Amino acid sequence: MTEDSETSTSGRLPENRPRAHHDLGGVSAFMCSGVDTEPHVLTDFDREVDALRQLLSLKGLMSVDELRRGIEAIPEPEYHALGYYQRWIRSIADNLLRRGVVTEAELRRALAAA
Repeated sequence: MTEDSETSTSGRLPENRPRAHHDLGGVSAFMCSGVDTEPHVLTDFDREVDALRQLLSLKGLMSVDELRRGIEAIPEPEYHALGYYQRWIRSIADNLLRRGVVTEAELRRALAAA
């Protein structure tokens, strides 16, 4: 790489480079503790969201790329307020609404009944 490229001599991109709000890798403000690599218990909600994503994929209604794009499209304040699987379900709901698989009224009724 040349000196005028984005990559510093350490091989890392500068922290102050333009980035999307979900792109937190290598930002020291978000590196306050190590990543817990030990197995952890998933909640029923976590399992249900993952199962829903898998079913939607098998039915051809949503790809992993669409899930990722939907997560990345969540506005910054909401993105940081939501947990991992909450971001997934937000993306899933947005994608199903966009595709016309469900209507907003149907979604509201289902949420009210839950």
